[in-house]
Amino acid sequence: MSEIPVNAFDMNCVSHQASGLWRHPEDRSDSYNTVGYWTNLARLLERGLFDGLFIADVLGTYDVYGGGPEAALRNASQVPVNDPAMLIAAMAAVTENLGFGLTATLTFEEPYSFARRMSTLDHLTNGRIGALLH
Repeated sequence: MSEIPVNAFDMNCVSHQASGLWRHPEDRSDSYNTVGYWTNLARLLERGLFDGLFIADVLGTYDVYGGGPEAALRNASQVPVNDPAMLIAAMAAVTENLGFGLTATLTFEEPYSFARRMSTLDHLTNGRIGALLH
């Protein structure tokens, strides 16, 4: 029998997939822009035996609803969003087995700089990094 990997999915923004969850008294998504938020999440996932954390990224603002970015900006729908790569080294430092993945938009990435950043993360995570390129 083969094992099924269990991964978490998040985004380095105030509201990823659950807009309005910030109203819950135990929600801490308002501190998404702190190292403590991400290291606590990494520890929690490792304690829960998750295999990995995938951090999505979007460059730009959603403009589908209403024909412009106003709705996304007003509701903080994945806005603002920070670089997911900057979180990985801190989370790897507080975990031993949790893997990390992120998306990268090659349209906006210089190949050498991106490869260098991924190589550095590969070393700092002891091989626990992966990327989805689009």
